[in-house]
Amino acid sequence: MDNKTAVAAGVMLPVMEAFYTIQGEGTFSGHAAYFIRLGGCDVGCVWCDVKDSWESEKWPVLSIEEIVAQAKSFPGRKVVITGGEPLMYNLDSLTALLKQEGFVTHIETSGAHPFSGDFDWVCFSPKKFKAPHQSIYAVANELKVVVFHKSDFEFAEKHASLVNRDCKLLLQPEWSKANVFTNQIIDYVKSHPNWNISLQTHKFMDIP
Repeated sequence: MDNKTAVAAGVMLPVMEAFYTIQGEGTFSGHAAYFIRLGGCDVGCVWCDVKDSWESEKWPVLSIEEIVAQAKSFPGRKVVITGGEPLMYNLDSLTALLKQEGFVTHIETSGAHPFSGDFDWVCFSPKKFKAPHQSIYAVANELKVVVFHKSDFEFAEKHASLVNRDCKLLLQPEWSKANVFTNQIIDYVKSHPNWNISLQTHKFMDIP
């Protein structure tokens, strides 16, 4: 099986980087986690802080066995699969192997592709640049909307109306616009208490 076929099957994946750190955002902020950042993204957020991840061809293609073996070398057993856009790939085999080895599996995704994989926590962060696939709404545990423009509050409510009733709703100021929108988010959450605030605590704490 050549690499292209193996990637299509989800038994090999392009990995931009993988690292053990502290989750800085969302419901599990403050938890130790091993991040697997897959290369490749076709969403193209203008404010993306990992634009190097967009081109999958730049990054080494690893077998899922190699990926999981590297994760096992760290003490934490929470894995976050992110990108890029991780749902560009079939994640069934990777998550099955991670679970077999005792990991709790999380994903951070724009939801722009059909859902795959077996995840304990799904962070759905929709983007205006590419519409989500319908399969994400039923499985999302957390809707995290990045506020970059005043229209993002309406955008957030649109997607909140589509996710399942148990999904946590989070508003997060985009880092470069935090001085503009943080107070607006605070006021919004006070008047719409079904929403909570997410902050990029790893940036405040300078955690790599």
